[in-house]
Amino acid sequence: MRAVAEGLEEKAGDDMSDRESMPYDVVIVGAGPAGLSAAIRLKQLATDAGAELSVCILEKGSEVGAHILSGAVVDPRSLDELLPDWKETGCPLAETPVTENIHWALSARGKTNVPHILTPPFMHNKGTYTGSLGNTCRWLAEQAEGLGVEIFPGFAAAEILFDEAGRVKGVATGDMGVARDGTHKPDYTPGLEIHAKYTLFGEGCRGHLSKEIIRTFDLASDASPQIYGLGIKELWDIDPELHVPGRVIHTQGWPLDDQANGGGWIYHQANGQVSIGFVTWLNYTNPYLSPFSEMQKWKTHPEVAALLKGGKRVSYGARAISDGGLQAIPKLVFPGGALIGDSAGFLNVPRIKGTHTAMKSGMMAAEAAFEAVQAGREHDELTAYPAAFEQSWVKKELSVVRNVAPLVKKFGDFLGSGLAGATMWAEHLGIKMPFTMKHHPDHGTLWRKDLVKPIDYPKADGVLTFDRLSSVFLSNTNHEEDQPVHLTLKDPSVPIDYNLPVYDEPAQRYCPAGVYEVVDQDTPNPKFVINAQNCVHCKTCDIKDPTQNINWVVPEGGGGPNYPNM
Repeated sequence: MRAVAEGLEEKAGDDMSDRESMPYDVVIVGAGPAGLSAAIRLKQLATDAGAELSVCILEKGSEVGAHILSGAVVDPRSLDELLPDWKETGCPLAETPVTENIHWALSARGKTNVPHILTPPFMHNKGTYTGSLGNTCRWLAEQAEGLGVEIFPGFAAAEILFDEAGRVKGVATGDMGVARDGTHKPDYTPGLEIHAKYTLFGEGCRGHLSKEIIRTFDLASDASPQIYGLGIKELWDIDPELHVPGRVIHTQGWPLDDQANGGGWIYHQANGQVSIGFVTWLNYTNPYLSPFSEMQKWKTHPEVAALLKGGKRVSYGARAISDGGLQAIPKLVFPGGALIGDSAGFLNVPRIKGTHTAMKSGMMAAEAAFEAVQAGREHDELTAYPAAFEQSWVKKELSVVRNVAPLVKKFGDFLGSGLAGATMWAEHLGIKMPFTMKHHPDHGTLWRKDLVKPIDYPKADGVLTFDRLSSVFLSNTNHEEDQPVHLTLKDPSVPIDYNLPVYDEPAQRYCPAGVYEVVDQDTPNPKFVINAQNCVHCKTCDIKDPTQNINWVVPEGGGGPNYPNM
């Protein structure tokens, strides 16, 4: 990519204000599991047909995998379909098959093992693997490049390009070297226009451009509102005596109360490491709740603390996940492209798995795009993709669990989980429930601060529990400081004039990276401060802000976290 970019810079030397363009058959936004799978499938089909097909992927992270964060326990079904020899050809995911599956219901000091018989077989993680999804994506990128896919890391897709008929004709990467005040710095380089017959958006959860696509083409008009969870993850080196490769533990209950839902995970992975994390569903009601602090508190449970004793935390990260399931999936296609992966929301919530469904969505979109290009089409709707989804195992899998999240949210952790388990068993046995429950947007669930009690979180001890800033340091997050702030406010007065008196400005607490602060809060002139450099691109602020006043837009390419082994 560097050579390509240098060539374009030379071409643009006389007039740096003009954007150069590059044509492709298919451009893919995002080098995650969905985007990489789509690219590989496109090239496989082209090879089989003896056809020429140009494919490129734009990735905003500094490298493939830099922004990828997941637990992760992966169902290999899509890997088996896409690359049947993945276990024999060096895929790092193959190192650690899941050997033990445990589910704990936690109280403040104790635990109850939830018997397997209470949940259907698809919940038991048989035949799955645990490991780094970031490293898996790095390996998938190698496979894609081996097939001729061009991958451009550090190039953030910042703008959707439309033709005269309003159809998507590609994307433009963001300008580099723009100062915070909007002026051009000496190293200013205009963005590149990437033109394509079809553009696939695989940006992950709450993608900046995907959000615009959904709004522009009204793709969600027949869908339930998307809902989200915030997953916060740490990677630990633990005492080798306590490490059991392939052991998978999920928890529910403590420390969350009846007004919040979520749960934790403990995955024993390769090289003596455990992936631990906690997901807080973003429909919580108390504005004083801090998902980050709930995760730190969860680690103090005797069972978790015992595992981590003598260990060392080596990495940290956070990201939102799309929890809406089947009923929240928008229309998948529009003139000129399609939504794939978590940009559309294919996560199976009770299984806590979305990699296999994301990959399959990319593969189905790729097959539709290849057929269209071969037929001489461009910029129309890839109707074969949603048609394939309707007949796929992905839809069947998501249909079985479609009522789980709404039931837990409506009836609470205990009764809701029981009802959810009953519906999953019924659907698994072929008894289809005659209803599909709807969702309510997460930003509308907060209660006023005068209706709730503040939550007193223990101070971090620096050994088992930590503060946000030291955590962000471990995420290797960095942004060019002198650039436009990518966390924009529609109305700058709202945080202090409305959110502070009504909700005690919840952005101070829901952000897992300490981006938002209210300084001089107890004075007549409090100020709302945005520390954009700390942003780990989790998108929680874009989701949970009660007035929807915060809009997350893509920063300069290469910025954000650089997750190792996550």
